[in-house]
Amino acid sequence: MATIVSDHRKPDHPVDPVFVHRWSPRAMSGEPISNEQLMTLLEAARWAPSSYNEQPWRVMYAKRDTPAWARHLGLLMEANQVWCKNAAVLLLFVSKKTFAKNNKPNPVHVFDCGSAWENLALQGAQMGLVIHGMAGFDADRARKKLGVPEDFTVCAMAAIGKPGRTEELPENLRSIEAPSGRKPVTEWAFEGRFPG
Repeated sequence: MATIVSDHRKPDHPVDPVFVHRWSPRAMSGEPISNEQLMTLLEAARWAPSSYNEQPWRVMYAKRDTPAWARHLGLLMEANQVWCKNAAVLLLFVSKKTFAKNNKPNPVHVFDCGSAWENLALQGAQMGLVIHGMAGFDADRARKKLGVPEDFTVCAMAAIGKPGRTEELPENLRSIEAPSGRKPVTEWAFEGRFPG
């Protein structure tokens, strides 16, 4: 049975439903997504804002049942491999630390890479796909196995797939397979100075 997001989340202020309806399920069916769907997700990431239009993000992806799949899956912690094995695509996000035009440090490169990830995640939610970002992987191994140059920060991985059945997740994950809440704005937004 599909999760009804509005049963779990209620915004405190009016926002477009796309923000509230995006969440990070783990249950995926193992079915492939089309190349067109994948390119639509990456196209959404392409249009993210970035400092000086640098677009510092790079994405390495592996589709299931391809030679690259085992290598990407093997980068994940075992706890993530358990459910990511049913993904259609695994992605690694990296971000260039310096500006291309002058090789000077780009202090907001990871911020910009996060914007690209969010565009992709929102597009995926609009398409009815599972989009789940992860920190649970070996970044050093990812750098070596995927040939990421030293001038790039290895940021995060993500799994993409078609929705699957919660009942097929390991028992310890079933209970948390629901949209999570959020802190109220008043807990993290402050007029003027940092509190305290």
